[in-house]
Amino acid sequence: MSSPKPVWPRFLAAAVGFWLAACASDPRSDAVAGLPAPCSTVGAWVDPASGSRLGYDDVITAQAARPVVLLGESHHDRRHHRWQLHTVAALYGRRPDMILGFEMFPRGVQPVLDKWVAGELTTEAFLREVNWPEIWGFDADLYLPLFYFARQNRVPMVALNVDRALVARVGREGWDAVPAEDREGVSDPAPASGAYRRSLARVYAMKHQHAAGAAGTQPSPTDPSAEDLAELLEDPGFRRFVEAQLTWDRAMAEALARARRSGGSPLVVGIVGRGHAEHGWGIPRQLDELGIPDTAVLLPVDRAEDCGIVTPGIADAVFIVEEMDEPERPRPRLGIRIETTDAGVRVGQVMHGSVAEVAGIKSGDIIVAAAGFPVKKAGDLIEIVDRQAPGTWLPVAIRRHGKPLEMIARFPGGGEADR
Repeated sequence: MSSPKPVWPRFLAAAVGFWLAACASDPRSDAVAGLPAPCSTVGAWVDPASGSRLGYDDVITAQAARPVVLLGESHHDRRHHRWQLHTVAALYGRRPDMILGFEMFPRGVQPVLDKWVAGELTTEAFLREVNWPEIWGFDADLYLPLFYFARQNRVPMVALNVDRALVARVGREGWDAVPAEDREGVSDPAPASGAYRRSLARVYAMKHQHAAGAAGTQPSPTDPSAEDLAELLEDPGFRRFVEAQLTWDRAMAEALARARRSGGSPLVVGIVGRGHAEHGWGIPRQLDELGIPDTAVLLPVDRAEDCGIVTPGIADAVFIVEEMDEPERPRPRLGIRIETTDAGVRVGQVMHGSVAEVAGIKSGDIIVAAAGFPVKKAGDLIEIVDRQAPGTWLPVAIRRHGKPLEMIARFPGGGEADR
């Protein structure tokens, strides 16, 4: 079976993408977004504070001396994962007393990570036992080189995350409404800074504009106005959204702090989404509150697309990744966010203009079956969608307000734009 592809994580990636969107720039230019030429030089390390080029050895040596190094990523971008692998290898050359932490894994699968590093599992067994389609879902091939590196060098792997259900519950009910015994041991997060809240407000606004677009009440998402952002900052729904984000940040910071204090003061490297690391707002802020200061943040930056985000304070150093050297493989996707609930696999949101929206699938629908196969958990649907070829028609059985309905989801053909 081919490596699983995401359904709901892609929607999340799209939402977070608005947060990380960069100023457009001409890839032929010698200077991007007003910064010196090094920012447009592929393979260069750049100091965000000055825009000047940094020496490779200087960057690696300096960061290897820090307690925790966060390597940010956009989850779907193979160039980011390639950069992460090379950077991990360089850091390992200076600090073999390394521990690798991964956002992708919830704490409950830690025993499986231990068995993998010890060489006790095949790749297929490892992905099956961590339930990769359910816990993460992005193409496993993007991450396997990092997993192989850890096993080959016996570098401990640490699960940084918590069960997605906890974060979803905080988003629905708020942090204070979740009893302490249901928080998976996560302590009270340090509050978000004003700058972090404003950034999250933009993500939240875009997310809801997507939902409005899917419902036909708004044609397409736009950047929220200053007035809208000010109103959002006082919205109870937004407060819960921030608390959900802080739950992620705090949980991962706690796991990184435990690894750092596990004996011998190892170098702890975190493989995390860039939104949790940028500007020190997320995980670094929580680590500081936990008594682990001086966290390093390293980020990959696309020269042509988002060099404009290289602003002072975004990271300790950024690396300019190469141009996309080959087209992305077409990947089937419905364009929905789903979650496994007691009632079944529930559609949380439908992306505007997606295959699912065209098929008539709506937020709140319970997906019962697809392609004639029962759907009992989110991973079932992910695997079914993964098997669809371009241009195929996928029958989807849903339950809406208790009534059964049949939908047909048509995936674009090879020559059509992928949704």
